[in-house]
Amino acid sequence: MKFMILIKATPESEAGVMPSEQLLTDMGRFNEELVKAGVMQAGEGLHPSAKGARVRFSGPNRTVTDGPFAESKELIAGFWIWKCASLQEAIDWVRRCPNPMLGESEVEIRQVFEAEDFGEAFTPELREQEERLREQIAGQGQPPA
Repeated sequence: MKFMILIKATPESEAGVMPSEQLLTDMGRFNEELVKAGVMQAGEGLHPSAKGARVRFSGPNRTVTDGPFAESKELIAGFWIWKCASLQEAIDWVRRCPNPMLGESEVEIRQVFEAEDFGEAFTPELREQEERLREQIAGQGQPPA
């Protein structure tokens, strides 16, 4: 099972306060544990929402709103993609994580959909397309032969 681990933003992270050297060290150590255990597949921090934008869809219309966005509790400051056997395993890993922020913080765990979750609507043709796209994405990071 794949899980997206969402590190919620705080007023400090939205203000652009960078993590301390100690927190970076602690997170680096934790990420090493995740990689050695075969759990971590990706992970990144995100710039504050002031450097972002939102696109709202309403039928055929698109409206772009530049950041920053209000209510930092609803914003994401970073993420991981983990492969775990269960939600409980993901919870256990998050419980071991250093606090990702200076003060109080919150981390959300969400399971990522997999092909079998879509049932018959995910036709063989759509499965082939998905596999082809994943192969192309994987190949984009490789140097030309």
